[in-house]
Amino acid sequence: MPLLLGCVADDFTGATDLASMLVKNGMTCVQVIGVPTGPLPEADAIVVALKSRTAPVAQAVAESVAAAEALLVAGAQQLFFKYCSTFDSTDEGNIGPVADALLKRLGAGFAIACPAFPANGRSIYQGHLFVGAHLLSESGMENHPLTPMKDSDLVRVLSRQTDGAVGLVPFAVVEQGAAAIRREMTKLAEGGRRYAILDAVSDAHLHAIGEACANHALITGGSGVAMGLPGNFRAAGLLAERSDAAALPQAEGLCAVVAGSCSRATLGQIGFARDHVPVLELDALATPDARALAQQALAWMDGKLSAERPVVIAASAPPERVAALQQKLGRDAAGLLVEEALAAVAAELVARGVTRLVVAGGETSGAVVQRLGVTSLRIGAEIDPGVPWTFAESRAAAGAAPAGIHLALKSGNFGARDFFLKAFGP
Repeated sequence: MPLLLGCVADDFTGATDLASMLVKNGMTCVQVIGVPTGPLPEADAIVVALKSRTAPVAQAVAESVAAAEALLVAGAQQLFFKYCSTFDSTDEGNIGPVADALLKRLGAGFAIACPAFPANGRSIYQGHLFVGAHLLSESGMENHPLTPMKDSDLVRVLSRQTDGAVGLVPFAVVEQGAAAIRREMTKLAEGGRRYAILDAVSDAHLHAIGEACANHALITGGSGVAMGLPGNFRAAGLLAERSDAAALPQAEGLCAVVAGSCSRATLGQIGFARDHVPVLELDALATPDARALAQQALAWMDGKLSAERPVVIAASAPPERVAALQQKLGRDAAGLLVEEALAAVAAELVARGVTRLVVAGGETSGAVVQRLGVTSLRIGAEIDPGVPWTFAESRAAAGAAPAGIHLALKSGNFGARDFFLKAFGP
């Protein structure tokens, strides 16, 4: 099976989100954890999940280029750089610098940047990113503890991260379809633009954008724009129609949720779960010690694990408490504290027989997957837009049950309010 699409994702939940989109549209897909060091598994698409979104710029660039190199050696015919649908970054990067480096490696001079995902409320109009009805800068993302997004104009945001010029393919052009989009992109590239932000407010727009980019060496964006890519490979006779791309072993056994995201969506999901299942909310500000927090969780979970309903263990907090913890410990130390505590909790849950585990938050997911020793994930069916079940074979998941473990790695902003219950429903 030839590798058609090679993808580099800047965090673990984003990688799963992209892989889910590709599977949903008929490509087999495997998510690989970290820069590949050996032969890659067979699949139509491979997504390399990095923990580079908030890494130092030089590290993010080096890891991303190394991952791209492994995918190209494996035969990838097109590369995709995946970042969050809320364009999480700072003025220093990492989206612009990584995209610059990938374009240079490919010898290409132009790429799109389109994080739109209308099914999850992310739309772009006149270059401005909206979350639902609100501008990105008024959506709660302005308070993100690591990548506060205070500007919703993506042309401006990306321009501050690259020495290349950034243009816009506006709604009026995108609405006309793939041919018009191609013409406008050609005009921008010939005019010296290195990147183009593309407006998109519907799935039809994303399909048209994907079609227009069929011959691009590099595509950058959120998972939404990937929905049109499998059709390009089918049109070229490289991808067969299939109905089993999302097939996984049956999910059963003890279930649990660990949550580290502080997004509004995750806080709402915790609040909903509180009325239906056992919920423990760890307070990192009151107990700024990862080992002590983990011990609290381990003592609490005794006798509560079940196959019928999950337990929820969260270290999420509203913005003011996150800010207080960062002021007390420093930004990086505060984040590491939560990640270490929840990774230890997840490892103990698996050791106690949990075989279905939801993890909320990109940084938390990265810490948990690394702690469990997972090296690759098979991608299954979607629970909510952007969040599928995945499966780690037992040989990849240290301490997992003999048949392996089902994981759902949820971006903090994704999922309906009842997601923590829905994930384990019939």
